[in-house]
Amino acid sequence: MSTEPADTGTEGNDPAIEVTPDAAEEALSLLEGEGLDTDIAGLRLFVQQGGCAGLSYGMRFDTEPESDDLVVEHHGLRVFVDPASKNYIGGSTLDYEHGLQAAGFEVENPNVVSECGCGESFRT
Repeated sequence: MSTEPADTGTEGNDPAIEVTPDAAEEALSLLEGEGLDTDIAGLRLFVQQGGCAGLSYGMRFDTEPESDDLVVEHHGLRVFVDPASKNYIGGSTLDYEHGLQAAGFEVENPNVVSECGCGESFRT
């Protein structure tokens, strides 16, 4: 099982993180519900060790980015990604799925080579 960062093919450039309109709308609504200033605060998207495939995604709200974060803004939502996580999720798209059985944020990551059966963890 490899947990080495994926080669995003951007050598020296920050790989893009895209956000769909549905994901931005849902996250902005949640941020505002927490009383956070959406001009400064944002959604932190990160990768952590764990899960049966080796890595898993994490998300939380942050009041502001760290000095070395990649900061992207789509549809009014600011997304913060730390340098280590950027290596694994560069080129990904954050979406929000509305489903009958479940609803939630989903990361569509082109760097993934395998996922666990439940879809909660991945390997690059």
